[in-house]
Amino acid sequence: MSASSTSRRRTAEPAGHGHPSSGPPQFKGKYLSLTTFKRDGTGVATPVWFVAEAGKILVVTGAGSHKVRRIRHNPAVTVAECTASGRLRSSPVPARAQILPCHQAPRARQLMAREYWLDRIVILPVYRAVQAIRHGRRHQTESVVLIITPGS
Repeated sequence: MSASSTSRRRTAEPAGHGHPSSGPPQFKGKYLSLTTFKRDGTGVATPVWFVAEAGKILVVTGAGSHKVRRIRHNPAVTVAECTASGRLRSSPVPARAQILPCHQAPRARQLMAREYWLDRIVILPVYRAVQAIRHGRRHQTESVVLIITPGS
């Protein structure tokens, strides 16, 4: 992979490890810890799949999720590389999140499908089944795209 590819997140140094003048932080790996903030200021970290393009981070998530509700109230977030379980692999970086309906950002779905094709076949059905058992509800069909701008 070349460093000139902006749609691939594995092409640059992780946040906190690059040079200060190298521009916005880039993240690598499959998971990003997205910390959103409750009304009382308490941070809630969630590991999410992501893709990066043109200095922005794109995340597709359920429209009714708690993280989306918190972002609607407060768009200030932090992001950091993490494992699937949420263990941080880099220092958190302040960022700003914007919510778009999925139909306004078809490129995000396309990039996510290309990047996580195997995970969507193997992991996502298991995750959805566990969520349905745990929470007694079906999979949400409506989703939104979070556009996250690091360093904002």
